[in-house]
Amino acid sequence: MLAKAAVMGIVEGLTEFLPISSTGHLILTGALLGGFEDDKSKVFEIAIQTGAIFAVILVYWQRLSSTVANLGSSRDARRFVLNVLIGFLPAVVLGLAFGKVIKAHLFIPVVVASAFIVGGLIILWAERRPASAVRVRSVDDMTPMDALKVGLVQCFAMIPGTSRSGSTIIGGMLMGLSRQAATDFSFFLGIPTLIGAGAYSLLKERDKLSMADAPMFLVGLVFSFIAAWLCVRWLLRYVATHNFVPFAWYRIAFGLLILVTAYTGVISWHD
Repeated sequence: MLAKAAVMGIVEGLTEFLPISSTGHLILTGALLGGFEDDKSKVFEIAIQTGAIFAVILVYWQRLSSTVANLGSSRDARRFVLNVLIGFLPAVVLGLAFGKVIKAHLFIPVVVASAFIVGGLIILWAERRPASAVRVRSVDDMTPMDALKVGLVQCFAMIPGTSRSGSTIIGGMLMGLSRQAATDFSFFLGIPTLIGAGAYSLLKERDKLSMADAPMFLVGLVFSFIAAWLCVRWLLRYVATHNFVPFAWYRIAFGLLILVTAYTGVISWHD
């Protein structure tokens, strides 16, 4: 089981910050590995996101520590923190209000596959925008309204298969953020969002867990952290000179894979 937890951690770390939906990949991997389809496994999948977000904190440590140190003296630092909090708020409100309904009714193959395919088409659309459409070059140039819009778009990630990173990065680009600014803000916004989701899930489902589960969770967290650290560093270099079109075609292909595996009975895509 520890080896399986390590594989799940690697998949989470590699897919969490790419615009391809970690949820869909974890379902597929869990089904192929076996033993990751019960309620405890759902908590595990959410909890190991924390390991991935620690990788973001490490990569951006200089920026984050500088922001905290200058909160009392820098207007830019305070605006940055305010923007992250504003972007985080919609996910909290809508997640608490509709989380159970979404889990009960939307976690079906056609929804997951449709989210993958539609998301891929939206990426292709976003990448065709003219250069003149970019008005925000850096996260420091974002206004609270920009942050709120990205935060609202992030809520689409509650639909399985959408991708939190995909919705925030591509949504930000469509709203006038540069590819780099949208990617950076997506990472920063993920810190409170994923830590909050992990903590809430562990607290809510604590009666289903025991100390015997600690090694599995620890292994998943560690491998998620390592994989995410490598992935984030690579992605930041990638966006400097490339677009997201390859991810769009990957999403479309993966959506078709979901439909095929679901309707042939190879994979169970139900929660």
